[in-house]
Amino acid sequence: MKVLVAGASGALGRPLIRRLRDAGHEVWGLAHRPDSLKTIERLGAHPLKGDALNRDNIFEIVERIRPEVVIDQLTSLPASPFDLPKSLPADCRLRLEGGGNLFEAARTFKVQRYVQQLSGFYLDGEDGLATEASPLRINAPGTIGESARMYTALEKRGSSAQEMEGVGLRYGFFYGPGTWYWPDGAFSRHLFKGEVSLIGKGSSTFSFIHVDDAAQATVAALTAPAGLYNVVDSQPTKMSEWLPAYARWIGSDAPPRFDEQEAFHLLGKESVYFQTRLTGACNRKALQILGLSPQRLAWLGV
Repeated sequence: MKVLVAGASGALGRPLIRRLRDAGHEVWGLAHRPDSLKTIERLGAHPLKGDALNRDNIFEIVERIRPEVVIDQLTSLPASPFDLPKSLPADCRLRLEGGGNLFEAARTFKVQRYVQQLSGFYLDGEDGLATEASPLRINAPGTIGESARMYTALEKRGSSAQEMEGVGLRYGFFYGPGTWYWPDGAFSRHLFKGEVSLIGKGSSTFSFIHVDDAAQATVAALTAPAGLYNVVDSQPTKMSEWLPAYARWIGSDAPPRFDEQEAFHLLGKESVYFQTRLTGACNRKALQILGLSPQRLAWLGV
């Protein structure tokens, strides 16, 4: 199968290319920077230099390659999660406008299937774990709400082309090599510096996913029934449990604690919401249909 991966050199793109190649697919990787193109070539895929924000460029590429499947992993994320607020406008523009160009090109040139990266961590599970029927938290404060509205638009776009099969993969918080949540990642560096705190009861539930497990599920999505899938691990864990365990795992001191009122004044409404209101996601559908077999979180039990 001929597969075009946009955003192919990122933390997920690298293991995804390897798994696609191992499965016998012909892989084309779209990127903009020269170092990213070298990475794609080194992994055994065909590198494609392109700019998703240039509509004519993207249409030319898709018309020339004529892929059977397009996997949209376009992101413009910062090196540190602390920089998300200032980077979010560029990220939204790339995913909505750049991804929109890619989506329209795929539809124009009769791509059979479009696989879209989505969010499995800003879902509203109300009093339980979120399912594929759960909405995103579009009314949440700050960047959480902004991101949720962006992902809602992506979900709506993905289901809009009746002539093209749409698969939406709602990934959990990525961890593993090249991500924020790894011993050499940005989140760990902030913990070592004492810049991460635990707020209130830390009652938010997080659903993570290792990038290699996410890559496996993405390859399976090439032939699975169209629709939404929550691609998350099987250990939804409260912030009050996983954050201290993570600190022990990397050898950091335990994070300082603030009550909610104190954190509201020092860190803002969004930080309090992030640590006290999130719900994890249920992965039952991905287990059954995508064959997802997520590894256990490395830091739990430490």
